[in-house]
Amino acid sequence: MQSAEERDAVNRPGYQERVFEIVRRIPTGRVMTYGQLAEILGEGYTPRTVGFVMHAADEETTPWHRVINSQGGCSTGRVILPPDKQQRMLEAEGIEFDVRGRCKLERYRWTPEEFLEENADEQSEQPSLFQD
Repeated sequence: MQSAEERDAVNRPGYQERVFEIVRRIPTGRVMTYGQLAEILGEGYTPRTVGFVMHAADEETTPWHRVINSQGGCSTGRVILPPDKQQRMLEAEGIEFDVRGRCKLERYRWTPEEFLEENADEQSEQPSLFQD
């Protein structure tokens, strides 16, 4: 459930559009994570609020399916869609998933060029919360 603070943040003018601007740039066959977007966008953005924004994305103008979780998997199972729709859409773009429904982020993760340049010395992989 979305907290009042999260709801207020997501409804601020320009909040959603900042997310959509980056998501629209993700190339076919590449993905970004909710956390990666939140980190790029900065203060006031969290993986959870990015997820709320993606839930409201216009499928015609924003490739919402290219935003996945930090494990390389789809997080649309509880959304009113066919549970495998996001994965099928990504597979149609050439992204391969393993038997656990995860893609290799080191292969498919995309980062906007200007963010790569700013953070060239930082570690490029997001740490996993789970043992693989």
